[in-house]
Amino acid sequence: MNDTPGWASPGSSPSDGRQPDVPGAQTPEQPSDQSGTDQPQPSATWSKAQPPPGQWTAPQPQGPGQAPPPPPPGPGWGARPPAAPGGHAGPGGGWGAPQQGFGGYGSWGGAWGPPPAAKPGVIPLRPLGVGEILDGAVSTMRTYWRTVLGISLTVAVVTETVVILLQGLVLKDTTDTNTFNDPSASMSEVSRALGDALLGSAVVMLLVLLGTIIATALLTAVTSRAVLGRPVTAAEAWRDARPQLARLGGLTILLPLMAMTIVAVGALPGILIAWSGSTAAGVSLAFLGGLGTGVVALWIMIRFSLASPALMLEKQGIRKAMSRSVKLVRGSWWRVFGIQLLAQVIAGIVASIVVIPFTLMAGVFSGDGLGSLMGGSTGHPGWTFLIISGLGSVIGRVITFPITAGVTVLLYIDQRIRREALDLELARAAGLQSHGSDVPGTTAGS
Repeated sequence: MNDTPGWASPGSSPSDGRQPDVPGAQTPEQPSDQSGTDQPQPSATWSKAQPPPGQWTAPQPQGPGQAPPPPPPGPGWGARPPAAPGGHAGPGGGWGAPQQGFGGYGSWGGAWGPPPAAKPGVIPLRPLGVGEILDGAVSTMRTYWRTVLGISLTVAVVTETVVILLQGLVLKDTTDTNTFNDPSASMSEVSRALGDALLGSAVVMLLVLLGTIIATALLTAVTSRAVLGRPVTAAEAWRDARPQLARLGGLTILLPLMAMTIVAVGALPGILIAWSGSTAAGVSLAFLGGLGTGVVALWIMIRFSLASPALMLEKQGIRKAMSRSVKLVRGSWWRVFGIQLLAQVIAGIVASIVVIPFTLMAGVFSGDGLGSLMGGSTGHPGWTFLIISGLGSVIGRVITFPITAGVTVLLYIDQRIRREALDLELARAAGLQSHGSDVPGTTAGS
């Protein structure tokens, strides 16, 4: 039997169970509650009222695959002997501590393992599995639903209201969709209409991105408190996140720009070739170049995917947060990618379940029917369509904001627990002073 760190060897008798045959050696007396290898002889001072012979035998050496014998009766068996000073052996150099006899906790025949990790909040303070990360995000929504719902609903309603007003009052006058369906339109007219459409889409995307930044910042503060089991109000989350909002906005805009620039550089040679006249070859080269650089852009984005919680929770600048993300993701790229992809797929499915029915109802109640959804309508969407579809977008964002933000924050915490033993700091912050010291020879967060 091999010794494990922090545990004494199981007894000091020879491995064959017999006392060494040394001439003149005296056999020491053994207490009745200690399992010696030979049955002790009665002392002259013992009482004559002894059990008849043959009712108790000393434990015999166990061969491979044999089950341990049942514990003999008597006081002391099944109890945990005290540890000797300077070590973990019990009194008399016997079994190591902790020990509860045969078949007990930490002994032969019993399952030994560390005690359950402390769970002051929505996750246990140890390395997390994929299901625990997703469950932690959902538990945060369920436990602190007032704060989470208040933040998500406020941000989604404000963002969607501004988008609807822009689409209904401003963008409908700048975008001429009839030009795309006019075969006699000149190239300049098509280019101008395409530029206006791209500008309108960019404005809408910028507003949605702004709302996402604010929701992510506030929900990061909520999730970080939920890990410790501490509630937080929306006002407290705002005070905590407000100093970092500008940096978070810069980071959120910088990362997509980096990805688009990388893809554009890869597709540029093909675009130039197509522009010069070789359309087929240029399009093929642009597709292959964009696909190759798209893989590179994805690899870089995953390496920077934990920069947002690092920036918010560590109060770092943009460059330092990106560096921290690279350090935390190093060696775990595929795991981080898989969890992030799973969270996005779940959020996309949930959003589709909510948004698509509202969009269909908007097409029916607006009077355009389903033709407007399939591109058959050349006019601008009316107010009925914008309001009903916007209502579906609000509900979808209320559900998906906490999922995506919570998974990213918990994934960041999980990577820090695995690499930096953050669970010890979280335990101290939660008031669990003994966390990580219950099991000898183990290191929390390993």
